[in-house]
Amino acid sequence: METSTNSAKPKLPYLLGLICLIPLVGAFVGIGLLLYGIIKYKDKWLSIIGTFGIVWTIVIYSTLIYSSKHLAIFKKGFTDISQNQLNSLLKNIEFYKIQHGQYPDSLKQLLNDDRLAPINDAIQLNQQRQNSYYNYKKMGDKYFLFSSGQDGIPNTKDDLFPQIAINDSSKIGLIKLIN
Repeated sequence: METSTNSAKPKLPYLLGLICLIPLVGAFVGIGLLLYGIIKYKDKWLSIIGTFGIVWTIVIYSTLIYSSKHLAIFKKGFTDISQNQLNSLLKNIEFYKIQHGQYPDSLKQLLNDDRLAPINDAIQLNQQRQNSYYNYKKMGDKYFLFSSGQDGIPNTKDDLFPQIAINDSSKIGLIKLIN
């Protein structure tokens, strides 16, 4: 009678390393593989694969964050978003006046009627600036509304204004500045 002492080595989960290529998910799998490599299997290659998964996620997200702030194509995208939001915000402000008989004192008042009113400037949010609201100032029955643009400084060349055709300025309260 044969007795075999089959001391089979446990199968290492190297193929799970492929999941490490998926950002964010790969970081969590990487942490798991790193811990398995160190604690359970004591395998340096499994630990290296796990470390790679963590580092890969950090590199991908760092690149995305850097790109969104510094590459022209991303800046243009946030500028386009802000322009569309300004045009929509103009409608929210005018509708507020119809409902309440006067323009809001601040953009935050719009949120009482419409919690989704776009009062935060996408450009300023992307640049992580302290004040991310659109510039709004009520002046009696009129108001100013604009975005400070990419530089974040009001009243400069890169400011954005609502793009509407104003034929009869008595119909709406927007004071349109010529920049």
